[in-house]
Amino acid sequence: MMRVLVVDDDPQIVRTLQINLRVRGYAVDFASDGAGALRLALRARPDLVVLDLGLPDMDGLEVIRGLRSWTAVPVVVLTGRSGGAVAALDAGADDYLTKPFLVEELLARLRAVARRRLPTSGVPSVRIGRYVVDVADRTLRGGDPSVRLTPTEWHLLEILVRHEGRLVSHRQLLREVWGPSYEGSTNYLRQYVTQLRHKLEYVPSRPQHLLTEPGVGYRLVL
Repeated sequence: MMRVLVVDDDPQIVRTLQINLRVRGYAVDFASDGAGALRLALRARPDLVVLDLGLPDMDGLEVIRGLRSWTAVPVVVLTGRSGGAVAALDAGADDYLTKPFLVEELLARLRAVARRRLPTSGVPSVRIGRYVVDVADRTLRGGDPSVRLTPTEWHLLEILVRHEGRLVSHRQLLREVWGPSYEGSTNYLRQYVTQLRHKLEYVPSRPQHLLTEPGVGYRLVL
């Protein structure tokens, strides 16, 4: 049974998510503030985290950074802020929904992030920019030691490494990383490739490795 940690100070949202998640077979823990969420995550070791950015005691971005200091657990952010989604992805979140949101859409996002980790045996270490990237161990060597990739970014990069030198279509990447229902969400994919470029490329605006094939897909060139 997968365990979900819901972090939100709105009792109505918490109750709605508890009911819907438990009906679908998830175990659910909840916290109403950031400090409680970090303590509970350490104790309960959830498989997924649903996190509201607007918490009473600290910014939700600080909660993400706190989690990322020791775990790669997938984090889906709920935000009503303008620009909140980009800031959350920068901090290490894997996905986001803008409030108000549909519960069914949140459930679909949770299913998607839960299936993103694929076996990576046989995938070599490669050099991208200043980093040696090992997608099997999900480690970066060299460069800035504070740079970390989210589980979603690792999954996307693993697919590109497996197809090194070959074009991978938008549709294939979206299907493998997010699922068939996301095959048309190219703007979504673009955001994550931009994140990877900012973390790995020497000059993100002039990438040398993570290349765009306009209107078609992406290609990793080493």
